[in-house]
Amino acid sequence: MKSKNPIDYSSQLLILGSCFSENIGAKLEYYKFQGLQNPFGILFHPLAIEKLIKKSVHQEVFTEKDVFNENEQWHCFDAHSGLSNPSKEQLVVDLNTALDQTAEQLKVASHVLITLGTAWVYRNKDSGEIVANCHKVPQTNFTKELLSVDDVRESLKRIIAIIQSVNSTAHVIFTVSPVRHLKDGFVENQRSKSHLISAIHQIIETSNFSPLASYFESYEIMMDELRDYRFYAKDMIHPNETAIAYIWEKFVEVWINDSITDDMKKVDEVQRGLQHRPFNPESEAHQKFLTSLSKKIAYIRKAYPFIDFEISKA
Repeated sequence: MKSKNPIDYSSQLLILGSCFSENIGAKLEYYKFQGLQNPFGILFHPLAIEKLIKKSVHQEVFTEKDVFNENEQWHCFDAHSGLSNPSKEQLVVDLNTALDQTAEQLKVASHVLITLGTAWVYRNKDSGEIVANCHKVPQTNFTKELLSVDDVRESLKRIIAIIQSVNSTAHVIFTVSPVRHLKDGFVENQRSKSHLISAIHQIIETSNFSPLASYFESYEIMMDELRDYRFYAKDMIHPNETAIAYIWEKFVEVWINDSITDDMKKVDEVQRGLQHRPFNPESEAHQKFLTSLSKKIAYIRKAYPFIDFEISKA
């Protein structure tokens, strides 16, 4: 069923969460939707997402006390290793830049997409704090805990409240990642996913939150409609390209405004055209192809001036 608050090319998106959020984010980026994706890198559990949204909104800046050195790199327990840096000073700058970007996007976001990966968390024994990422620090420095359904629900409530404090019209779309966290174990993975799903549904079925939040069933599509190992990558953990494309089509059916379907097709044609590598760049056929491609780009840019394409000079 189509959402009552669909996404179109005027929408502003903020995409946060686990690695599957990057799959959906990559599709949205490919079709040139406006937004910001995982400024702190991949975040697996709700408390990590909540903490960084809170720090962004409350302008709680990072300092050198928030970073540490391990294996010749500087890291932050609140962010993914993708932000880690050989320079302590640069890491702090990058973290605070991400805070500023998140704060600004939250103010204008029409939709906030949050993908939860796991309810398992690691608590740093020294600080007593739950971390977003262990950064390959020895596991003996952490205790492993499973967030209860109540823990997850209360965190999601706080996330919505913080977003609403700066943007009362933003709509939150929750989803649970279909990526299997098998390093936790088969049973433990299922327990974790069930806690996330139960908590989200308790939120969206509450009258106070139902107008503000929705659920998209990425996990259920993978488990029920695509219940076959041929839809997994070689690691048997991550959905493969076929599965991602299928889940994306389901997302489009529910969340993308039907009025922009033709425009998305034109963007796709341009993207495919830009990836084309001719055998003979000087041929008349290729020159006609380039002329046609330029006209398509001009049409899209006239309708949506913010859309820009990366045109190779090769």
